Amino acid sequence: MSFNTIEANRRDGRFADREQLWLFGYGSLIYKAGFDYIERRPATIRGWQRRFWQGSHDHRGTPEAPGRVATLVEAPGEVCTGMAYRITPAVFGHLDHREKNGYLRFATEMTFADGGHEEGLVYIATPENEAFLGDAPADAIARQIAVSQGPSGPNRDYLLDLADALRELGANDAHVFDLEARLRALEGG
Repeated sequence: MSFNTIEANRRDGRFADREQLWLFGYGSLIYKAGFDYIERRPATIRGWQRRFWQGSHDHRGTPEAPGRVATLVEAPGEVCTGMAYRITPAVFGHLDHREKNGYLRFATEMTFADGGHEEGLVYIATPENEAFLGDAPADAIARQIAVSQGPSGPNRDYLLDLADALRELGANDAHVFDLEARLRALEGG
């Protein structure tokens, strides 16, 4: 699969027939929507964990020096905390462009704080996409994040903003917080 997944998501058409639906965000979508939404609520999904295993050639890095951003990997028994947005399919054009660097639409069941459940949409970059970088030693991931920068700004800001947003949600994400600590150590603070 190529870097650019816009056409693949448009052809798939998942959820395009609905008037409203829920979108689950687990990376920058937690703290930076950038699109119109009807409602926003913290939520969780089961069986997935957030990992900085996706290359960013278009937002937090360049094709020559990709940054690293979050994707989800299957993890039975794990719970991933994020932000759910009630949206209309009118925002798919924006979302498909924003998530074009290897992310595909998938269906997921999310749980809200009140115990309610809803099926929704989540964008996931799978290992089959050309921008997938995969696992690496945490120090190497932190070093790559420390030096990467793209049109949307420094890769470090993505990591630090995500860590702050997760703390505001009361989420404990050992992977994100470990990378944050390693990045701060590299930066001398």
